[in-house]
Amino acid sequence: MTSGKAPVVLLDGGMGQELRRRSSQPASPLWSAQVMLDEPNLVVDAHRDFIDAGARVITLNTYSATPTRLARDGEPGLFEPLHSAAFKAARKACDESGQSVRIAGCLPPLVASYRPEVAHNEAACLREYRQMVAEQKAGGVDLFLCETMSIAHEARAATSAAVESGLPVWTAFTVDDGDGERLRSGESLAEAAQGVVVAGADAVLVNCAVPEALTTAMDVLAELGVPFGGYANAFTSVAALEPGGTVDVLEARKDLNPAAYADHVLQWVAKGATIIGGCCEVGPAHIQAVAERLTEAGYPLAASK
Repeated sequence: MTSGKAPVVLLDGGMGQELRRRSSQPASPLWSAQVMLDEPNLVVDAHRDFIDAGARVITLNTYSATPTRLARDGEPGLFEPLHSAAFKAARKACDESGQSVRIAGCLPPLVASYRPEVAHNEAACLREYRQMVAEQKAGGVDLFLCETMSIAHEARAATSAAVESGLPVWTAFTVDDGDGERLRSGESLAEAAQGVVVAGADAVLVNCAVPEALTTAMDVLAELGVPFGGYANAFTSVAALEPGGTVDVLEARKDLNPAAYADHVLQWVAKGATIIGGCCEVGPAHIQAVAERLTEAGYPLAASK
């Protein structure tokens, strides 16, 4: 007998911060990507731990491997090696897990997280995202996740480039921590979200903001008529992170243990969210708690949506 509740797709958590905890290397502007070259086993293990916790969609660990970021940080030649290493790690983790897991391509902000004022113009964004889409589709991703979008035109460009691949596209916005109805650019989440739906996004999410802001955002996303969801961070604030800076300047909240994070997630699911995960400072234990709470509440867990 079924519960009658919609299946929930469970994503992984914050790979970058998880790798920082596990790595012996100092933080660098290429933090999450560099570790794939220096300590690739850590990436495999982190992916695997998220899968073992219940995640059935994991995201390629290429968040900081955009052409713009690599050029700025002096390593443009690492674009292909980093993508190759990311694919190898993700596939190995999936194979070792014995689970049916989908790999999401990662289309992040091209210049810097949380800083809409430094984004390229839409045409330049589109060119660069097309380069990333081509590389990631060739590697064999199952879908594309455009994530941490803080300004509408960059989200449209990422979505448009991903849609050209013919694969499913999920687009995630980062909202103002104090106003879940607005992007960090100040633009309306409702208008920006509608824009990516028109561009072809199959689902719209909110990510990398505090859970309380995501709870507000869910009401906005519920009006779109497409699958929606979110994955929050557990930072106290992201204001200190400068373009090209390192995440060790940010502080984790002390009040978002796995049980507390799962409390927030259950609120989102009650509002109709069906794609759920975690972002920075949300680790495998959080994802496991979410999986357990969703199951207890009668929500079936699905591999994809």
